Amino acid sequence: MVSKDQAIGGIIFIVCVVVGILYTIGLFFWPVRNYFGSSVPLWLIAIPVFLAFIAIMAIGAWIGWTMATTPPPKPIEELTAKAEEKPAEEAATETEEEKKPEPKKKT
Repeated sequence: MVSKDQAIGGIIFIVCVVVGILYTIGLFFWPVRNYFGSSVPLWLIAIPVFLAFIAIMAIGAWIGWTMATTPPPKPIEELTAKAEEKPAEEAATETEEEKKPEPKKKT
């Protein structure tokens, strides 16, 4: 069974990969029109924007993958039960040590 965090991570991963692929297809294979009459070549703007966008999508995909593959944490009830057991065990070992007589010092 998949935890809530793993499901959300899987969705983030899939969305980032799909958006990255669609952006790549739209950028490189869609007909380009220069609406503003700019003399700056499109590739001077598109390549850095493309690299930054893919880097952001890769980070998002990595976060999603990490969330999807990380096991869920232990429930808080288990942690508190273990914390309550430890002091009882420590107290038992202390009482046993107190019962032992101290060795005599040689002078």
